[in-house]
Amino acid sequence: MDYTISTIAWIVLFPFFAFVINAFLARKATKIAVIISCGAIALSSVWALRIFKDFIFGNYASDFYIRKVFTWFDLNGAGLSFNVNMGIYIDNMTAIMLLMVTVVATLIHIFSTYYMKDDMNYGRDGRFFVYMSLFTSAMLGLVLSDNLLSVFIFWELMGFCSYSLIGHYYEKDGAGNANIKAFMTTRVGDVFFLLGILAIWTNIGSVGFVEMYAAIADGVFTDPANNVFGISLAAFAGMSIFMGTIGKSAQFPLQVWLPDAMYGPTPCSALIHAATMVAAGVYLSLRIFPLLDVAGLTPLVAWIGGITAFGAATIALVQTDFKAVLAYSTISQLGYMVLGVGVGSYNAAFMHLITHAIFKACLFLSAGSVIHSLHDHHTHEHVQEMPRMGGLRHKMKFTWFAMWCCTLAIAGIPFFSGFVSKDRILGDALIQALHNKVYIVPAILGFAGALLTAFYMCRMMFLTFHGEPRDKELYEHIPEEKFSWNRNLPLLILAVFTLGVWFSGSLTGQKLVKVASPEGKLEWFSTLVVKPDVNKFKTYTSEKWGNTDTRVKGIEKSHYDPKHGMTNEEEIHHVHQVHVIGAIASIFIAFAGVFIAYMMYIRKSWNPGWWVSTFSGWYRALQNKYYMDDLYIKGVIQKGLLPLNRFLAWIDMGLYDRYIVDGWAGVSKVFYTFSKWFDDLWVDTVMVDGTGASVRLFNVVLRTLQSGKIQFYFIMIIVVLAGYILAL
Repeated sequence: MDYTISTIAWIVLFPFFAFVINAFLARKATKIAVIISCGAIALSSVWALRIFKDFIFGNYASDFYIRKVFTWFDLNGAGLSFNVNMGIYIDNMTAIMLLMVTVVATLIHIFSTYYMKDDMNYGRDGRFFVYMSLFTSAMLGLVLSDNLLSVFIFWELMGFCSYSLIGHYYEKDGAGNANIKAFMTTRVGDVFFLLGILAIWTNIGSVGFVEMYAAIADGVFTDPANNVFGISLAAFAGMSIFMGTIGKSAQFPLQVWLPDAMYGPTPCSALIHAATMVAAGVYLSLRIFPLLDVAGLTPLVAWIGGITAFGAATIALVQTDFKAVLAYSTISQLGYMVLGVGVGSYNAAFMHLITHAIFKACLFLSAGSVIHSLHDHHTHEHVQEMPRMGGLRHKMKFTWFAMWCCTLAIAGIPFFSGFVSKDRILGDALIQALHNKVYIVPAILGFAGALLTAFYMCRMMFLTFHGEPRDKELYEHIPEEKFSWNRNLPLLILAVFTLGVWFSGSLTGQKLVKVASPEGKLEWFSTLVVKPDVNKFKTYTSEKWGNTDTRVKGIEKSHYDPKHGMTNEEEIHHVHQVHVIGAIASIFIAFAGVFIAYMMYIRKSWNPGWWVSTFSGWYRALQNKYYMDDLYIKGVIQKGLLPLNRFLAWIDMGLYDRYIVDGWAGVSKVFYTFSKWFDDLWVDTVMVDGTGASVRLFNVVLRTLQSGKIQFYFIMIIVVLAGYILAL
């Protein structure tokens, strides 16, 4: 396929045109608007599949990429040069990401036609799909972007859509508070993101990924002459941009917005707050990984990821709301991705991004299937509290099956995708910990979080689907689940791709049980997604966005390297041993979590209440989310920002307005009074009116003297002569 504007732009434009059309059509013809929205993202998935086939099945080299640019605006003139280029950047990672986003979004759109049907009478169903189309378009634009500026533009569009969808049920106070909280919290990271963009633009004159990589290779970012506020350009720009990831991907300490975002419709949670938008921050971190590496920020990244993974997992232990468990699970899994970036596990971090998007989207859709079926008979509200559930597997067999597949995947059970990706992250974390003490704590937090993940996910499944119904009246009003194309089919399709074999060349993920040739031909993920080698970008020449594809044909294909570029046999053996140990430890940890949940909630041999009473202080801390909301609301906002706001208001109104604005008004009034007096007395009375009076007087004198009477002239002659004689 030729990569020109006619072949690439449609992947973004299909959902964008759906947004534009449905913005006018949604209320008048909701069903047609829904069809347009679903059809648009389905067409985008076809385009994405073409790109995926070209890159993945074409087996381009892992460092092969296509970049086409065009001039967005040009302000050259008067001896100055300033222009901004935009374009696309497509490599193997882009191709995989595009397919994941479009396919998952298509399945979520299909499920939404089932979940959102009750809103149609209020005109909100169409509005929901309007924002979903705009969001999908923005996400695809971000993935295709070749520079940080266009990433930031699409990044902010997604933030707006997230704000709108979280507050979809605007009549609920909680929804309004949640969307403001999400919008304002993520803006903190976005401000730093923008500062990082400005710092890079100022120093290298471009924010394109290719130019950044070339500048890193040339040492521009580490040059002492290039610093910002005394901080090296690499450290300042890298940390600033990574702050955008912390905000968007809900990392510590800006993770507080994501749980409240569950006020939005469940399909919105599946797409935006589990599968795509929150993953955009991790995707950005992978794109700027060479910058984080050269700045020496990877240990900090690993610590943030480890703290987030473990901290969110502990809070999930005490949640009783169905969606809240999944929300904290999302934060925890995003922490694993960031941990992978921090320990240099580039390939595994991106693999976990993809595997998590699939099984977490399925988990949220399954949760939507459950919640949509559970109505309180008295209040007519949806029920999300797990203590009121139980025994649902007898009524919802398709949902139960799909959700168990995803639970096993996220728990890290062998043969499922979560084990393949998370195990590799933990293995690399273990290797780093053995070589550098700074990584010991993140590695420990990662393994501990894996145990908790297996426990709280199985706890959720046991409380929801197993045992006896705890609210029999609620259970009796649940309709029997019958297979539905827009309810169950998306879940089952996603469940199929929770198997690890799709992503690794072995059933176990450690190449112990091959499904292909011994050379590992199906290790396509490890073969085609590798860290960027910045030295290969030093000789890059920009390619204009034309109608003809000028790619180099017949490029060398990638081959699976079981040694991963290492030449020291002893080191290779050591790395392999550590990964095997990590894999075995992960298996024991995962099954230990499942076993503990089973003993507590199925066998009931172990009493969860004992843990609550024994660790009551920690339990209260977990219920209060480590008091992070109190810290921000009661501390930072009420005791910090509000007094600061009152102080600034006092300066504004008490000083600036009173003395400068109002004071200048008083001065102006004095000047006005004086000017009016001067104008009335001197200008008007003396100068204008006085001049007129003098002219009239002089006119009277002249009329008298020039009367035209001869007698008067003779008298005047006599008077003059007499005066002359007397003067003599």
